Amino acid sequence: MAEADVNRPFRVLSLDGGGMRGIYTAAFLDRVCEQQAKRAGVDRLDLGLGFDLIVGTSTGAIVGCAAAVGCPMSKVVALYRNHGPKIFPHRIKGTISALYRAGRGRSFVRRGDAALRAALEHVLESTTLAQVYEKRGISMSIPTVLLSDHRSWVFKKTPVSGARDEDYSLVDICMATSAAPIYRSLAAVDVPGQNAGVKQVFADGGLWANNPVMVALTDALTIADHEQPIEIYSLGTCPRPEGEHITGDGIHRSLLGWRLGADVVPLAISAQEFAYDNMARLIAIELGKSGREVTTIRFPRKAVPASMMTYLALDDTRAEAMDRLTAQAHTDADLTMSARDDPRDPSGSRIKALLESLPALDPSRTLVSCEATTTTDEGGEQHV
Repeated sequence: MAEADVNRPFRVLSLDGGGMRGIYTAAFLDRVCEQQAKRAGVDRLDLGLGFDLIVGTSTGAIVGCAAAVGCPMSKVVALYRNHGPKIFPHRIKGTISALYRAGRGRSFVRRGDAALRAALEHVLESTTLAQVYEKRGISMSIPTVLLSDHRSWVFKKTPVSGARDEDYSLVDICMATSAAPIYRSLAAVDVPGQNAGVKQVFADGGLWANNPVMVALTDALTIADHEQPIEIYSLGTCPRPEGEHITGDGIHRSLLGWRLGADVVPLAISAQEFAYDNMARLIAIELGKSGREVTTIRFPRKAVPASMMTYLALDDTRAEAMDRLTAQAHTDADLTMSARDDPRDPSGSRIKALLESLPALDPSRTLVSCEATTTTDEGGEQHV
């Protein structure tokens, strides 16, 4: 990687996990890039090359890895639409559904495992972390959990990370970070350079870093030049309008009351999102007092409508749910572009500078086929 330009911010993209809600993330980024490309007078922009570091957990890692290799976000939206129902072949809708899943769950997660790997190979091909770093100049950090030790593990390749993870394929890394207990299989990943059959088993990074902004902040501080300002752009997956009013015997909730554990995951995601966002913001403020300029910008920037609640399950692959998530992403992206044009909005000014720094997509600089995919949204409008 070239020597840091201390006059240019060190830019980080941080992407949350959230299962099928990753279509929101991809559609949001696709819409923003599409609008900026029109302003710049080019066909498409290379989103990944706008960032020095990309961090993503679970479904966020899938989107982030696609950006890192130069894949258009429209192709990622199509991945969710075309492969989502195969990745999550059974939706846990209630207690009866959870009980049914308890009896047949192994067959569902096996099928989902194979479907996800096939979808990832289509988009990411055989690219490794080292190739992203060496050929695209992008550092990456992907949180997961190593089952043999029950400890956090971050797949990473940065200027200071060493060679431990560089030969892992992005496909294997995405399988590892998205291996959500209950919803998906654990991930058994080949160890690069070891004899055939030597594997490590991983679980979803969302167990400890579903919102990976603190991972992003930590790695940015170790990579960026001390004089270089840091900007972290953190994107959620259309967070649920959460909260419960519990009275009487409702407090005595047991296994079935938690839908055999399926309701614990969204609760953990919401709690992490709120906690880590505020931790990162407060740490950034304190760093600023000591002369280290760090800015965190979180999207979406407004509350999610309560009407979206029906469509935010992690395993909801209904066409209606994907349409609503895509439509909400477009609405939020349009608001972001409005902020971009408001000179009174400090975050908007940074967004403008970021977007104007994105180069046109050049197929010779990508690591995979960058052929765009056409998708159709709720209103029947096609996007490339």
